[in-house]
Amino acid sequence: MRKHRFNQRYARVRGLHVCLLGLLAAAGIALSVGSTLAGVNNQPAFVAPEDKPIPKGTRVNVVADTLTYDDKTSIATATGTVQLTYGPYVLTATKVVYDMKKKTFSANGSVVLKEPNGNVMEADSATMKDTFAEGFAEYVRALLTNNVTITAQYARRYENGITIYEHASYTACKTCVTADGTPVWQIAAREAKHDNKNHTIYYKDAQLKFGSVPVFYTPYFEYPDPTVTRRTGFLLPSVNWGNFGFGLTTPYFWAIDRSTDMTFSPMWTTRNGPLGDIEIRKALPAGTMSLQGWGIYEFSKLDTNPHDSAWRGAARTQADFRINDKWTWGWDGTLTSDKQFMSDYSIDPRNMLASFVQATGLDDRNYTKAQVIGWRSLVQGEQQGDMPVATPFITGDYVLPEDVLGGEFSYGFNYYTLERQNAIDTYYYGNNNNPKDPSNDKNQLDLNLGTNQTHMMAYADWRRQLISQSGLLVTPFAAVRGDGFYSENVPTASADSEADFSVLPTAGIDTRMPFVTSIGSFESVLTPVVQMIASTSEPDQRDNGNEDAITLNFDTSNLFLSDRFTGYDRWEGGVRANAGVEYTLLAPSGGFVRASVGESFHIAGENSYLVGSGLDGTASDMVGAIALQFNPAVTLGYQARWEEDFSRINVQEASLGLNLGKFAGSVSYADISAAANYGRPDDEEQIWGSGRYMLSDVWSVFGSARYNLQSDKWMGESLGVTYDCDCMKVDVTYSMSHTDQFGVSDNGTEYRLDVSVELRTIGTLAGGFVL
Repeated sequence: MRKHRFNQRYARVRGLHVCLLGLLAAAGIALSVGSTLAGVNNQPAFVAPEDKPIPKGTRVNVVADTLTYDDKTSIATATGTVQLTYGPYVLTATKVVYDMKKKTFSANGSVVLKEPNGNVMEADSATMKDTFAEGFAEYVRALLTNNVTITAQYARRYENGITIYEHASYTACKTCVTADGTPVWQIAAREAKHDNKNHTIYYKDAQLKFGSVPVFYTPYFEYPDPTVTRRTGFLLPSVNWGNFGFGLTTPYFWAIDRSTDMTFSPMWTTRNGPLGDIEIRKALPAGTMSLQGWGIYEFSKLDTNPHDSAWRGAARTQADFRINDKWTWGWDGTLTSDKQFMSDYSIDPRNMLASFVQATGLDDRNYTKAQVIGWRSLVQGEQQGDMPVATPFITGDYVLPEDVLGGEFSYGFNYYTLERQNAIDTYYYGNNNNPKDPSNDKNQLDLNLGTNQTHMMAYADWRRQLISQSGLLVTPFAAVRGDGFYSENVPTASADSEADFSVLPTAGIDTRMPFVTSIGSFESVLTPVVQMIASTSEPDQRDNGNEDAITLNFDTSNLFLSDRFTGYDRWEGGVRANAGVEYTLLAPSGGFVRASVGESFHIAGENSYLVGSGLDGTASDMVGAIALQFNPAVTLGYQARWEEDFSRINVQEASLGLNLGKFAGSVSYADISAAANYGRPDDEEQIWGSGRYMLSDVWSVFGSARYNLQSDKWMGESLGVTYDCDCMKVDVTYSMSHTDQFGVSDNGTEYRLDVSVELRTIGTLAGGFVL
């Protein structure tokens, strides 16, 4: 049968897609959040229907097996495989009829409308007036770009912009269905009305169903349609359980204006009454700012409340503004009535609060950051008078774009002024008070910090890479840094106030020779590395506090650094040599073996390191590491630091990772000797692991545990079950915690049950309970 084609102007044909696409907003039950919430399993995002006017005069292209026109009745009929194309929209049906006298348009038989954004609408039949302000469709089904399916038995559009859907349903489940094909969850309503003028959806007799079982019913509610990005109204509630008893949080969102909004999230507790929670957010042309406050009058005072008053509270403000394409500035500040308030009410897990105002500049490889910082500890036993305030703390690192003497030249600085109320004195080294005595391997934590300290440091660094024809890589480098200290009341200082100045020049050379060979289908790279570094000795630092370079972990990652201290208050001096070997074996399947081993030698000058560092002798401890991945399923790692004569392992860490299809997990072990001079007053030995086993495509069990071998105690365990499919994720976790980061537990154990239910495009309902 020959197909007939014709082009005819329809000035209002765009109303066809308006009538059917109204279903997107009205039957969709849910949601403006459908376009913004992260989906389960990284499902695609919702793409809103396009409602841009099609240019006037755009023709409707009709393709049909048979096309007839009755002059008497003024009815045009297209049958067979009918396809109407109007701009970017394509409508297909088995029969399309246009009555010119009644000005009605109808499509029957497998009506399908495809949008340019990818959404597809299906219906058994559709009838509309020529103005397309009114219409009716039967058995409508919408397939959205985010894998959401919407259905309605009937849909009727009225001239006032209102569309009513009868027996509508909404689900994000595509493959997650029961044995009879019912979605795992769906929202069904007897009637859904969409008011296109105020962009609101109204529901009657709505139910949330899991499978075919209703679990929630409401006779009436309303919700913004998907075109609304923000609107005043209630948000999803959450539940919690703690020392305050049972808590129900009912958040309410207030869109004050286009750039300002507020969320009021009171938590109604059974023991202590309501906890107020208000957050105000403001968007400005240059950035955003927020202010959040919490407060409660405890009907039954908790034991952790240190005050006579039952009033407790906290506040936090944050801001981030862009000055230009290179500079930003902002702040983050927190105040709290007492150390335990935010922990008691599950507000904030931090045990150290850093409040600051800062400005940051980033331009290619040039970096500047200026801050004013104040710290507050929330750990019991730590005094606020020991916490410092930095006014200011400024650091900068810069790299010249042009080569200098054929190499790279960089420079930078660091400046800070710190003050605290109390000087900190925990200086103690065994029985003879000698920090250099290697017999003192159980020293008390060494912190000797004054009440005031100012430190200015500036450096310049030059290095150049040279490669010979044989592949030898030689990198000569040179650096100089200058330091100025002014300190007050440092416990180890010779006077109440001290001013010190020093200059530390450094020169060195790094040589590496990679030997590349092929072993069958494997590639092997063996690289011996030798460094020589010469610096003047570090001055005696007993007159100055070490504020920022307390911790030190000597391993293969910093073996070939010219300065291994982690901050600016200390620096490495003397003449030393670093030597080691790096090895890599690459398999064609993607597997690999990477290993390195080495040692550092102090040749001349004052050694900057103390007992416990592994670097305090003429010859350092040996350090080594190995990582193996035989295939994507198995990964092994091990690193260690041991005495040069192999008499003792001071630090060792091992890990095993498995991904065996149904099972994935890891186990790790760490054995770390005490280093009181570097922030570790006690030996530490722990083992921990986690794993997940897939019972099916959607069901899995998981667990984790951590055990302290040094104290022979469990630190925490958890066990849970997960149901995870394309439209829903449910986690139920039972956990036991035997430690408290805030230092208030009495070696007790906290038992907790946490439940989280996420319905894709709807949101997450979560809660926790202390058992």
